[in-house]
Amino acid sequence: MRSKIIADEVAQHWPEAQIEFVLNSNAPYIHSCPYKIHLVDDSPTKKIREVNELMTELSPDIVIFDAAGRKAQLKHAKKLGAKVIFISQHRRKRSRGMKVERALVTDSHWVVQPEFVIGDITRFDKFKLDLIDRPHPIFTGAVFPQPDKELQQKLQQEFDLVDGDYLLYSAGSGSHHVKNGLAADLWAEVAQKTYQQFGIKSVMVFGPNYPHPLPELDGVIAVLQLTSIEFINLLQGAKASVLSGGDTLLQSMALGIPSLVVPVAKDQPNRIKKCYEAGWIHTSKPQVDAMCKALSSLLTESKLVELKDKYAQCSLENGLNIVMSEIERLLVD
Repeated sequence: MRSKIIADEVAQHWPEAQIEFVLNSNAPYIHSCPYKIHLVDDSPTKKIREVNELMTELSPDIVIFDAAGRKAQLKHAKKLGAKVIFISQHRRKRSRGMKVERALVTDSHWVVQPEFVIGDITRFDKFKLDLIDRPHPIFTGAVFPQPDKELQQKLQQEFDLVDGDYLLYSAGSGSHHVKNGLAADLWAEVAQKTYQQFGIKSVMVFGPNYPHPLPELDGVIAVLQLTSIEFINLLQGAKASVLSGGDTLLQSMALGIPSLVVPVAKDQPNRIKKCYEAGWIHTSKPQVDAMCKALSSLLTESKLVELKDKYAQCSLENGLNIVMSEIERLLVD
């Protein structure tokens, strides 16, 4: 999804750009990718020969390895004269991207986390990169489509929502499990109880991998999935949101939307903890009563104003702006 968001922005900025994806043929999203795709029967990272042969055939100007790619693939792209971009999303992946042999063939390394979440690189890593004359990683934060007011109003009319007076719920892809079942079902139950308590309408995005028919719930608009641009526009217009700890957490903060954030995957608790300790979000255990109590606290007028003031003072922005500036710089160099 992140790569598609970047591709969409590139296509809008440079309409003549030739954009192609290498995807695992078993990935569930291959039929929804709007760009030309090349399929391999496993992770492209593991298909070194196939990916290298494809790069030789295409002779690309830029190759983006989004949290993927073997050292041999990066080297081959660089040998062909392409600008090489590597995207990392956590410390371990960032460290891998800074290894000398990888760094030597990487023109730009993007870390899609804010610095306060993942921390700066060590003095040794800075020394090492300076010694081999390679750029330091760039903290982009969350990458998401630019909101569009016209689309936002259209979506709000379609769902009969009042701007700034609804809640948006998303537990991720729809397949995440918590202790008592699917996270999406837990989120939906919280949405219904919150409507019963406060009378605030909600949009509940169950996720494309949700395995059951969508339920009918009072005051809750059940949606299987939204495009990234639809989600961002509904998020920007919401009073608050209830999210998991993935990219949507950082998106909500960059947009200044107060959020209750509950982990559904093992890589999320640390990110949530950092944001909570900074006073930027509310969090709770993945239990109905705990989530309802935390959300009730979040929805007090004083807390909403406090959080919005915090967001106005922080430096978070849409990482897509940084990404596009880097691509343009690499194309000119």
